[in-house]
Amino acid sequence: MAEFWLISAPGDRSPQQTWEKCKVATKDLSLNYKLILPELKVGTLDTLVGLSDDLGKLDAFVESIVKKVAGYTVDVLEEKQDKVMENLQVNRMDPATYLTKFQWDSAKYPIKQPLRNLAEIISKQVTQIDADLKTKANAYNTVKGSLQSLERKATGSLMTRNLNDIVKKENFVLGSEYLSTLLVVVPKSQMDDWKLAYEKLTDMVVPRSSKLLYEDGENGLFSVTLFKKVVDEFKLHAREKKFVVRDFVYDEEELAASKNEISRLTSDKKKLFGPLVKWLRVNFGESFIAWIHVKALRVFVESVLRYGLPVNFQAMLLQPNKGKTRKLRDVLLDLYAHLDSQASKGTQGDVDIPGLMLGQREYYPYVCFNIKLNIFER
Repeated sequence: MAEFWLISAPGDRSPQQTWEKCKVATKDLSLNYKLILPELKVGTLDTLVGLSDDLGKLDAFVESIVKKVAGYTVDVLEEKQDKVMENLQVNRMDPATYLTKFQWDSAKYPIKQPLRNLAEIISKQVTQIDADLKTKANAYNTVKGSLQSLERKATGSLMTRNLNDIVKKENFVLGSEYLSTLLVVVPKSQMDDWKLAYEKLTDMVVPRSSKLLYEDGENGLFSVTLFKKVVDEFKLHAREKKFVVRDFVYDEEELAASKNEISRLTSDKKKLFGPLVKWLRVNFGESFIAWIHVKALRVFVESVLRYGLPVNFQAMLLQPNKGKTRKLRDVLLDLYAHLDSQASKGTQGDVDIPGLMLGQREYYPYVCFNIKLNIFER
């Protein structure tokens, strides 16, 4: 997936000149895109200092929701990632294209609002998406899980699978006061042993009553009829010979109910599937848009804190060419080293600038945020 660097540098004579110098310096090292920011309300220095740290946390949170929605889309569609990407669009564009053509959405995030209000709008919006996703995922997963459980029981090993679709009414002695029909799972390697031994496992087994009803790759399912009074003894001696008596009672009502349950769950899953996929498409886009607006807010706030007032900087998106990452860093360091003579390339954790909550983030003399579009990582 694509990686971009969202950087900013102060305007020389003008932001346009900053853009041109960067473009010339990084020729053949990256694809560059100008990021146009609106005239946002700066507010006070104290507000910006506190907001810097809060936006970092909001950035991580919104990114996690983007990945959660994308990941759940993969789960629901049960398709390969390249197919899923067709369903993960942002304003009818793929995420990378939306990013490179970014325009501030004033309808969603009014620029006359204070910066902290904009952050709160995004936080509430994405928190609601997260809550709705949990509700919708729980409803869909419950139906899907129940259906998968029934399907496994219908197709698994004879040791565990549901036998309703295998046996028929005529395989059983029904309504007898004295006789009972058992179903026994016998390993294929012991099927001949079963035929020789079943009548002798206990007294009162009906001679020649055993019939092979079904077999899979490993086992055969046999019926056997015997008197009810010896059923427990028969089970004991069968277990000693590795013959497994399944607990099964032929019940036509239960058989019908089981088939109806599968039909009902299949229908419920189909009813939930369409609206869920539509919701995921819409809210992947909404959460991704929110995430990139957080990035835009971060680059604005950090640029004002770093370069001061009046606001005069150019924000830019750089997509490093393959194998050119280190060279691009070196070129940018040379280009902007004059902004901070103390900054060493890629220093982590040991740069303390009042008002900038950098934590362990890499520090450069220019403002820089990485945007990795690895949206399928959880």
